[in-house]
Amino acid sequence: MEITILRDIVVILALSIFIILIFHRLRLPAIVAFLLTGIIVGPHGLALVSAVHEVEIMAEIGVVLLLFTIGIEFSFKKLMQIKKAVIVGGSLQVMLTILVSAGVLSLFNFPLNQAVFFGFLVSLSSTAIVLKMLQERTEIKSPHGQGSLAILIFQDVIIVPMILLTPILAGATGNLAYSLLMMVIKVAGVILFMVVLAKWVVHNTLFQVARTQSRELFLLSILVICMAVAWLTSSIGLSLAMGAFLAGLIISESEYSSYAFGQILPFRDLFTSFFFISIGMLLDINVLIASPVLVLSIVFCMMALKSLIAGFVGTVIGLSFRAALLVGFGLAQIGEFSFILSRFGLVEGLIAAENYQLFLAASVLSMAATPLIIAAAPRMADAIFKLPLPERIKLGSKDLQKPPQVGVMQDHLIIVGFGLNGRNVARAAKTADIPYVILEMNPTTVRRERLQGEPIIYGDATNDESLHQVNIEDAKVIVIAIPDAAATERIVESARRLNAGFRIIVRTRFIHEVERLYALGADDVIPEEFETSVEIFTRVLNRFDIAEDDIERFTADIRANCYRVLRRSHEDNSLPD
Repeated sequence: MEITILRDIVVILALSIFIILIFHRLRLPAIVAFLLTGIIVGPHGLALVSAVHEVEIMAEIGVVLLLFTIGIEFSFKKLMQIKKAVIVGGSLQVMLTILVSAGVLSLFNFPLNQAVFFGFLVSLSSTAIVLKMLQERTEIKSPHGQGSLAILIFQDVIIVPMILLTPILAGATGNLAYSLLMMVIKVAGVILFMVVLAKWVVHNTLFQVARTQSRELFLLSILVICMAVAWLTSSIGLSLAMGAFLAGLIISESEYSSYAFGQILPFRDLFTSFFFISIGMLLDINVLIASPVLVLSIVFCMMALKSLIAGFVGTVIGLSFRAALLVGFGLAQIGEFSFILSRFGLVEGLIAAENYQLFLAASVLSMAATPLIIAAAPRMADAIFKLPLPERIKLGSKDLQKPPQVGVMQDHLIIVGFGLNGRNVARAAKTADIPYVILEMNPTTVRRERLQGEPIIYGDATNDESLHQVNIEDAKVIVIAIPDAAATERIVESARRLNAGFRIIVRTRFIHEVERLYALGADDVIPEEFETSVEIFTRVLNRFDIAEDDIERFTADIRANCYRVLRRSHEDNSLPD
């Protein structure tokens, strides 16, 4: 007996491998390769897959696991730190997008209810694609990553009221106030349940599971927590993705979060690939062939509109101009929840069948363009930054800028970024009585640390004016400790141009960034992977009773030669392009 789904999985994965290899040669993102795979194997392409429903189920699992891992990397504490961005930024982005979209469509003689419904569809962005890209680029903890996450969290919540409002827009009568009240009660109940689960149940359960030293039991326990919470939220009318994110937050509060993340990662990558393939399967290529100019015009207008609104919202919630631009570019696409909502609109008669196909085609193309846009976003932001815009817009909030003592500093240390590494550098500088000043783009962090006496300034170090504020011309050392690789390159280039004689020390997570950063003018580049290797090898040598002097000489040689030994070893063992 032939198992259809097994044959379809083989076809999908085999074709994916072939296309990803080609895309790797062309240096194109794997997400676009998966979307192209879906277009080819889907019902509107070569129709190589018949078990479409089963693929969609695996796609939903992929979204659940993706949001689960995002939640693990986050925490309730971090969520509380961005609650203003979630509530203010998210609501403002959604409302402005609905209003502007509805206004534009009204000019084309769309009835008001249909125009508002299309506003609902356009206001949502793709949680799966944006967060996947931010994770791959290790930018989830950057200011624009946090801003994007905050807005996406709100969108995942607001989808439920939108679904409730859809029949009302279509003219159906119903007790909307009662439905919304019940939704608020359900959300409050879920949050309370999550707190109880995190504090008293999950921690003790995982402790007992971890004591068994059974990897299989631990993995099953993590999956049960993830799927159970996602199923719970789905069963009361909320989204699976929101439940998975909350489940991840629960795990993040335990000491087993890192191990859980590592265990779930292979499953996440496999199933999220099915999500992107399933999105590609939605595209009817005949619609694009029949009306290419119309579809591409819709894509351009929607993405431009969303970029402008999301970028504006980014500045409202306190992001620097550059970070706000990156948020705008990142949230420009139509989201996967828009597909769910569009089906409700189709049933209720709010969207005609031909408009539905146009919307699907434009949405899938916007998703396909997103990885390329996010990759190019830093360069586009830099180009916009060079335009003759008012300094007030570029620099951000004046009340978070230049404390009085900075202007008279000389031979001081500049710390860019006040995360874990930045804090450690500041602590060491304070202990050694070295004058220092911090540049940070998170306004909440700036206000909090300013009250505690830290010499911290709100500013974007990619902007020359922000570097002038911290007296870069008279500084002795600058330490760049931020998770944004593109921004780091720009800061190194600007810092070297503004002060040719001082020392630039950079921390990076990317091995391939080392040579580039040295070429731009960095004096010391500390790749986290290599420094970890040095520390591990030091412990190994200690264990083999090697003399301390020899160990210190060995590690000093490695660092003095810019990790060339380790870099050469890595390059020799890497796969050819």
